[in-house]
Amino acid sequence: MDGTDPLSQLADIHLPEPVGFWPPAPGWWVLFVVLCLTAYFVGKRSYASWRLRRTCSFALRELDACVQNFRQDIASLSGEALDARRLDFVNDVNSVLRRVALKQFPGYAPASIGGQEWISFLRTHGNASLLDERLAQTLSQGRFARQWEVDDKALYAMAHQWISSLYLARINPGVPSKDTSTPVSKHA
Repeated sequence: MDGTDPLSQLADIHLPEPVGFWPPAPGWWVLFVVLCLTAYFVGKRSYASWRLRRTCSFALRELDACVQNFRQDIASLSGEALDARRLDFVNDVNSVLRRVALKQFPGYAPASIGGQEWISFLRTHGNASLLDERLAQTLSQGRFARQWEVDDKALYAMAHQWISSLYLARINPGVPSKDTSTPVSKHA
């Protein structure tokens, strides 16, 4: 035997290079793509929801302005001037409803329909449960009359409910609208 220790002839252990963070494993690439797609679709839906809420809020503010102007004006009016202001109020509310309908349903050309066809449109395309026969007659024929008795609170509540139902149905599909509107409420 040779007298030398065979272990002394062995070389030290060489450790491999540490694994770097780049390029990542395929699983990390898949996770990154899934996260990017999720962020894109959530962002797109949030933006669309924000735009609908903003548009609804604007329409409801327009409706509130109609009611406020009407109530301020009727306090100091009487006779024919009061009758004319009532008809202006009906036209103002009708105008807001038509603009909302035009924005939501441009293919139906709601600006060009009138009378019973307009009332059928309102009943078909939104929550018009508060649209009784008196209000239907007011909206369809009131703007052509010389004088007309207007229940401003009922007209406001119906218009508010109809506008809210259109937008809320698109923001939260499948969730029934809980409309507890009061005239001249604050909208964000």
